[in-house]
Amino acid sequence: MEDISLHILDIAENSVASGATLITISIVEKTREDSFLVTVEDNGRGMTEEFVKNVLDPFCTTRTTRKIGLGLSLLAQSARETGGDILIASVPGKGTTVTANFIPSHIDMKSLGNITDTITTLIAGNPQVDFLFTYSRDNRTYELDTRQICAALDGVPINSSEVLTAIREDLIEALDDIRR
Repeated sequence: MEDISLHILDIAENSVASGATLITISIVEKTREDSFLVTVEDNGRGMTEEFVKNVLDPFCTTRTTRKIGLGLSLLAQSARETGGDILIASVPGKGTTVTANFIPSHIDMKSLGNITDTITTLIAGNPQVDFLFTYSRDNRTYELDTRQICAALDGVPINSSEVLTAIREDLIEALDDIRR
């Protein structure tokens, strides 16, 4: 995958497929520690301990449409190429947490990509799922919680074009401000 936001999209879509009703996406940049941490956590059906042991194998998948699942193995490869790593924790019936740590100063570090489009796409395509997105850089944090947005919408669908435009604009402004 070209950038980290596409990995996030893939993992979050896996979470949706696993029946998750809440997906938490967290990005934590610590410039002084040379750390870039991505966490995707869900309350989906989870995986057995045995499956977690094999989940980074590209030929290990729960899909019935094809016998190959590259998402997590490619994310692991991307993290490890920078000197980072990946951790997957899952409990059947409770959910899964995927955490990838990258070393951003490494020459093989991929760009974050368009995280705004990733988050907006997830919300637009999955209005039945709650998303909590947090982006932290050093001592500055932005949080978007679709549960709060839906509560304020008074029945207007979260995936209506007006709401998605407002979410997208808020994401762009907030993330630009944090990165300055």
